[in-house]
Amino acid sequence: MRSKSLLPLGKRGMPFKKEDYEPFAFLRDELDRLFDNFFKGFEIEPFERKFATFSPSIDISETDNELIISAELPGIDEKDIDVSLTKDSLTIKGEKKEEKEEKSKNYYRMERSYGAFSRTIPLPAEIDTDKVEAEFKKGVLTIKLPKTPEAIKETKKIQIKSE
Repeated sequence: MRSKSLLPLGKRGMPFKKEDYEPFAFLRDELDRLFDNFFKGFEIEPFERKFATFSPSIDISETDNELIISAELPGIDEKDIDVSLTKDSLTIKGEKKEEKEEKSKNYYRMERSYGAFSRTIPLPAEIDTDKVEAEFKKGVLTIKLPKTPEAIKETKKIQIKSE
């Protein structure tokens, strides 16, 4: 017959060592788990949206001659976007303004969400600021940042040796 430990189980399913067992920390973890499980599956969408923040998804790719940055900005007007470039970083700022209205015989619902965002991307090479291009199309902002000739020359290919 197997004997069971009287000590509670830790996060990995193993019993706590006697010296590691802290009853108040264990009680707090159990209460957190209880509340997390209790609220699973409840639709509290209006409350979640109220406190949600918007941060655009950004893709960055690099070629030998330029950096290409794409930011997904759905529902944002071009006039609400600000792009600025410094020596070593690119900043995309904007404001999202969204209104949603639903009418029916039995109810009326209107939601408004507003929020500002700012993303700063560090640049790994010097950029030719006179040749930077930005295009906003179908909710996607694409910025092409050509590297300076000096930055292109400084790129050194490292050979990998294998055994």
